[in-house]
Amino acid sequence: MSNEQERQEQQVLRAADGLVAAFAEERLDDYFSAFAPDATFVFHTTDRRIESVAEYRRVWASWAADDDFHVLKCRSSDRRIQLWDDTAVFTHTVETDVSTRTGTGTLHERETIVFRRGADALWLAVHEHLSPAVPFPPDPAGQPRPLG
Repeated sequence: MSNEQERQEQQVLRAADGLVAAFAEERLDDYFSAFAPDATFVFHTTDRRIESVAEYRRVWASWAADDDFHVLKCRSSDRRIQLWDDTAVFTHTVETDVSTRTGTGTLHERETIVFRRGADALWLAVHEHLSPAVPFPPDPAGQPRPLG
């Protein structure tokens, strides 16, 4: 690996670490600013792709209002960065402690975040995909089981 590639991987890792830390601490302005405004999001807990940061903010606000959703802690492991010019793919395993009106729990998930390096040389996330780490079997009626 070249010095330049190592340097870029470290930049992506810092961007990912900042994003995860902001999420874990519910610093929502910092968290959402780690994404390009037109970033997309695919979460196994939503029924559709989220098409922008503005839409994701609205979804998050509904989670907070409807379920009293809060992130308590987030741990990232099994991390990998793949680089292609101005694009990077960051994958990891995530354990997130959350609280809702129904209590607290830990989510075990896998996540892929695609980063793009801008003209300012900063890496912004342009896509996030989240899935359960251990897929749940369907319920007896054949419907997927929700997390939580």
